[in-house]
Amino acid sequence: MNIILIGAQGSGKGTQAQRLAASLGIRHVASGDLFRKAIDEGTELGQKAKTYIDQGKLVPDNLTVSMVLGRISEPDCASGVLLDGFPRTIVQAQALDEGLGRAGQRIDCVLYLEVPRNVLLKRLSGRYICKANQHVYNINTRPPKVPGICDLDGSELYQRSDDRGEAVQKRLDIFFNETVHLFDYYANQGKLAAVNGNQGIEEVAGSLLKAINDCREDV
Repeated sequence: MNIILIGAQGSGKGTQAQRLAASLGIRHVASGDLFRKAIDEGTELGQKAKTYIDQGKLVPDNLTVSMVLGRISEPDCASGVLLDGFPRTIVQAQALDEGLGRAGQRIDCVLYLEVPRNVLLKRLSGRYICKANQHVYNINTRPPKVPGICDLDGSELYQRSDDRGEAVQKRLDIFFNETVHLFDYYANQGKLAAVNGNQGIEEVAGSLLKAINDCREDV
């Protein structure tokens, strides 16, 4: 089963994607993680992507599409993927459909985590991530046991550059002004399901699983 999880920065998308992928036995593929890996490794793609990410801008479609399609063509994605952070534009969605179609696959369900903008801003102001494995914390709602240290692997916590100041506003503007066009694209295919993301983690997880089960029944 191939699933897309759409949500603005701070919606809890990354946390829910990991849980869902584990529950469904499919691979979690996050475009942001792929870019961060490329940046850490100092690849040419990573260097190009960093200039956009640091400014709170979207990485151009041609770079993103090439990277993600390459990843989901790998053997560990054969049983299905849960895409997190991709696609973000109609061009990317069309390229994804074409790429999957060539492999005899398709997107089965598209989930949208709905969270009000004021809640997103509050969440992002306190969000910190561990350097080793990208575990997410929030100093306001889910703080680590030891300040600045990841509970799970002991690595240092940091705040991403695009979680601060003007970059946050820019990324939310992009989401609410541009990424929302994906809703019509997938709604016209009968694949879109909206889920209230302004709940507790367990409640959101249950709502997402219910939406996926509803998608399966409609197939």
